[in-house]
Amino acid sequence: MPKVPPPSPDSSPAAPDSGALPASYEAGLQELEQLVAELESGQLPLDQLLGSYQRGAALLAFCREKLQAVEDQIKVLDANGLKAWAGE
Repeated sequence: MPKVPPPSPDSSPAAPDSGALPASYEAGLQELEQLVAELESGQLPLDQLLGSYQRGAALLAFCREKLQAVEDQIKVLDANGLKAWAGE
């Protein structure tokens, strides 16, 4: 009889939907801050803990990617000759 692979952690019914990313960096950061507060409270049931941690990791990656994209755009603008404002 063929071996059946164990269910993946993503298929857990208690896990939040880690595939739906927020619409903006700000929304992602707000959700991430809320998740961190819940995790730090120590009040989450064990089943929810892993799902929340996975969602937090996905949100962290999303926010880092957004920040990196903005940083890359700023580097391009700087390379194209933007000069520091000297004031009057």
